[in-house]
Amino acid sequence: MAIHPLRTWLTKFGELASHPTAFLVVATYALLWLYFQPHTFDWHAGAVLATWFMTLFIQRATHRDTQAIQAKLDELLHVDRHARDELTKLDDKDPEEIERHRELARAGD
Repeated sequence: MAIHPLRTWLTKFGELASHPTAFLVVATYALLWLYFQPHTFDWHAGAVLATWFMTLFIQRATHRDTQAIQAKLDELLHVDRHARDELTKLDDKDPEEIERHRELARAGD
């Protein structure tokens, strides 16, 4: 089944939001805001920037935890001689495809 381009883009966007460069983008935005519209930079602006930074911190922590879990699961799959190797690449698929795989696996039990 073909992967919908929007789903691929959204997944890639989520990965980019967890990259350290995302913090630099928000900091640059704040500096540009201060430079071009300093009169609008008030407590509300601080709250907006704090929200963005917290969102990036949460996204980064979630991404780190997910990657650690995936690495551990991949290792377990590699040591089990009955495990299927294609399962180690399942996390590269879209969430909807993973859900379909899980439904098929549950139906087979």
